[in-house]
Amino acid sequence: MPERARVAAIDCGTNSIRLLVSDIEGSTKTDLLREMRVVRLGQGVDRTGHLAEDAIARTLQATREYAELIAMFGVNDIRFCATSAMRDADNGVELEDAVEGILGVRPVVLAGIDEARASFLGATRDLEQVRTLVVDIGGGSTELVVGTADEIEWSVSLDVGSVRLTERFLAGDPARVNEVADCMTYLDDVIRPVLTELKPVGSFVGVAGTITTVAAHSLGLPSYDSDTIHGAKLALEDVQAACLSLVGMSVADRRALPFMHPGRADVIGGGALILDRLVELLPLDTDSLVVSEHDILDGIAWDMVS
Repeated sequence: MPERARVAAIDCGTNSIRLLVSDIEGSTKTDLLREMRVVRLGQGVDRTGHLAEDAIARTLQATREYAELIAMFGVNDIRFCATSAMRDADNGVELEDAVEGILGVRPVVLAGIDEARASFLGATRDLEQVRTLVVDIGGGSTELVVGTADEIEWSVSLDVGSVRLTERFLAGDPARVNEVADCMTYLDDVIRPVLTELKPVGSFVGVAGTITTVAAHSLGLPSYDSDTIHGAKLALEDVQAACLSLVGMSVADRRALPFMHPGRADVIGGGALILDRLVELLPLDTDSLVVSEHDILDGIAWDMVS
């Protein structure tokens, strides 16, 4: 790869597929393009273990659109990474073959530990290099990782995400009290056992769409504003209040919020419950959450030149 690299990183998750085109030279990354399409690749995967044909079709259409953008930017290298939905599906090869035909590169299906590492690298690269806990809540899984700089001390990938929990627990619109209670009990049972060896952490960073949307709600933004959200420091009690507010809303009321992406409105309640329970259960030596717009996508890009 040339000393100055123009790279395209694609993160294919359970709910969305995202593209980042960046120029990277030494320790400097200049972002040229960020795109997101909500394709819901993980539609029904928690129940069936199978990628739905219409979900595959939506994902491939977005990939074709990204291929055109990548060609326009004259990219040197492409990496397509898939996460929870592809890990769980028994027919992922069909999608992998089709993506390779479009982009000329084979998708990399990240193990949970590798997803956590990429999220940590992307989130902390431009932050103070102190011992930090990064939380990445996705559509199908949630990654927790503790480290300093690029040294990972502890990490875990949990099979809980906004799409998975909504499909499993939150059928009502708005969710009924018993549904929310059952979901919270389930989350506590999943989260508590993995935290027994985790020492208290003084720096807490949250990434990805659930957390940035909760941040926008907590801040009362009149529209989605990446510049305001990135680096925002939110009191944990305000984070939990915003989470529970979103859980209690109907899908129509969420969709009416000026910062809400329409493809996230029906599943944000599940993601918000994950964040609420993490704030409640994590051993934190801080009373605030720092929100980062830099995440696994940035981590993939940095990893391409390492």
